[in-house]
Amino acid sequence: MVFYSQIFKRFFDLIFSLSLFILFFPFFLILSFLLTIANKNTPFFLQSRPGKNGHIFKLIKFKTMNDKKDENGNFLSDAQRITSMGSFIRKTSLDEIPQLLNVIKGDMSLVGPRPLLIEYLPLYNNIQKRRHEVRPGITGWAQVNGRNSISWEKKFEYDVYYVDHMSFCLDLKILILSAKKVFKAEGISLQGHATMPFFEKTK
Repeated sequence: MVFYSQIFKRFFDLIFSLSLFILFFPFFLILSFLLTIANKNTPFFLQSRPGKNGHIFKLIKFKTMNDKKDENGNFLSDAQRITSMGSFIRKTSLDEIPQLLNVIKGDMSLVGPRPLLIEYLPLYNNIQKRRHEVRPGITGWAQVNGRNSISWEKKFEYDVYYVDHMSFCLDLKILILSAKKVFKAEGISLQGHATMPFFEKTK
C-alpha cells in the first residue's frame, strides 16, 4: 500500500488524467463555449477546497448554476439556480472534466474522498477528519456507493474506509463502477434536494 500510495498512484493519476484530458479536449472546448452562452458569464466554477492534510487549493469544474440572488442579495437555492444545460451536464458528470487539470497539477487524485467545503473543516469529528489523509478524488468509494443519495455520515464512513484500504485494485474497481454510475445517472441528488443539503456537525 505504501509503494502504491506514495509512488505508483501519482504516476497512474498523471498518465491517465493526461490521456483523458486529451481525449475529452474537444468536449472541453464545446462545453466551455455553450456554458459561456448559457451562463452569460464564465463557464467555469472555481472554489477553494481542502485537499490532502487540509491544504487549500482551487477546485475547477464546469459551472452548472447561475448567480441569481434574492432581494436581500443572497443566492437562491441550488434547485432555483441550476440551469437546464447545467442539469444535463451534472447528470452525465461532464462538469467534472476540468478537474482533470487539478489531478495533473497534483492537488487531486482520480480516486479519493471528494473535496468538500472549507466551512465543513471544523465540523468533522476525529474519525471524519481522516478523509484528509489522502488526496481528494474526482470519484471515490462513497460516490460508487450512493453518491449524493446517502447521508453525510455514511459518505464519511466510506471515505475513511477508502483511506484504510487504498490499493490499485480498489481504485480500478471504483473507476469501473463510476463509469457505470455515470451511464445510469444514479445518485445525483439526495431525495428532496437538487444536490446535497449543507453538512451540519454529526451529533
